[in-house]
Amino acid sequence: MGIFDKLKSAANSAVSGAVNSAVNSIGSKTETFTFEKLPESVQELQALPEASLDSPFKTAALSLCALCAYGADKAVGIEMLNFLKGPRPLSPAEISFLDDRFRDGQWYVPFSYFKGATPENNYTPSEPFTVEISSNPNSAVNEGYMTLWLKSGGADSPRQFSLRMKGDGRWFLWEQFIMVGIRTPKSQDPWA
Repeated sequence: MGIFDKLKSAANSAVSGAVNSAVNSIGSKTETFTFEKLPESVQELQALPEASLDSPFKTAALSLCALCAYGADKAVGIEMLNFLKGPRPLSPAEISFLDDRFRDGQWYVPFSYFKGATPENNYTPSEPFTVEISSNPNSAVNEGYMTLWLKSGGADSPRQFSLRMKGDGRWFLWEQFIMVGIRTPKSQDPWA
């Protein structure tokens, strides 16, 4: 084995070890994140301690914040999400999907994942903004990927974020499955 092969093997072992260590330490757990205010720019997002992206939970929490920003200002939301997606920015199809989800005043969907947000209060979260993100024994079935779960005040079952670990140990948003239908807020429900 040549020197290049030895170095390559050592690097691969280190990355694999870091991934396995991160995955094995997760298991079933819940992490809580609290934000005094939600970031309104990519600079504010990057200034948060969670922006180290050294845990999939941190990346998921910031991804929720970015989706809230998207509803208020598409350009800011795209910039934040692209930061969180790392080397794989939003595709035109993902942008189109998000545009469709925010159409018709459905800005409230990402807010529904914060504590206190329910259809009865038109998905107005309690402040400070608090979200719980959970893993389960199946969250890390694919090496280098993590699936995490969030509960919405407008849905019966939790929704998920999928994240991917880069070789440097940072976690990036891979896919989101939280921008899906939830119960209509009371103010928009003709049957309420």
